[in-house]
Amino acid sequence: MPEPRRLCKTVLLGGALLLLVGLAAYCSLQHRRQPQLEAPGWDVAELQLNLTGPRLDPRLPWQAGPSLGRSFLHGPELVNGQLRIHREGIYRLHIQVTLANCSSVWTTVPPKATLTVGICSPATHSISLLRMNFHQGCTVASQRLTPLAYGDTLCSNLTMHLLPSRNADETFFGVQWVHP
Repeated sequence: MPEPRRLCKTVLLGGALLLLVGLAAYCSLQHRRQPQLEAPGWDVAELQLNLTGPRLDPRLPWQAGPSLGRSFLHGPELVNGQLRIHREGIYRLHIQVTLANCSSVWTTVPPKATLTVGICSPATHSISLLRMNFHQGCTVASQRLTPLAYGDTLCSNLTMHLLPSRNADETFFGVQWVHP
């Protein structure tokens, strides 16, 4: 009688092993068929002003890189000095601009001096996200949460005749992806 028991045990063990291998193969195939989600991590950028000559355009050009100190770019990209988003979701954006050669004690900032941040491209998504008036001061700063789509390009515009400070502690712009 021990022989049929041993045979039964071997058959059951072999069947369980085949079932386990089959299940592993099925799961592996299903995993390969599923579309891969976006890369893990957070898209983030902290940018410095890249003004090297006279301003010919209201848009402020930005730059990032390890050689510049505290500026960096992980995820989004810079296109002609403007920030293009590569991951759809909710972002926290922040900006601070200080005017060059400006003193809060004796300021000649015109009352209409304005800094705006908006989506400038694609044209179908074009919208203003932040609008700040200098109110006779030398610095404006703001932040907000806003949904951004893949391909949105953010532009920051400063009233044309004003000159922003090139000091990275006084003028900077950044975004941080916070939620899908």
